[in-house]
Amino acid sequence: MESTVIKIGGMSCQGCVKNISGVLGALPGVASAEVSLDAAEAQVAFDPQVIARAALLEAIEDAGFDAE
Repeated sequence: MESTVIKIGGMSCQGCVKNISGVLGALPGVASAEVSLDAAEAQVAFDPQVIARAALLEAIEDAGFDAE
């Protein structure tokens, strides 16, 4: 497992947090995703053999948020 912190822009409420948590949690290879509205970031544990960090960013952006 690998861990990464992704900065997220555009979150304004707990609904956004739940949305992003659901999107990340549904991806294959993601073990956990903790999204913080206050910190404007997600801490994601994932298997790099299954999914790349770039795919995590893309999933967040596809959900309508900025990710880096």
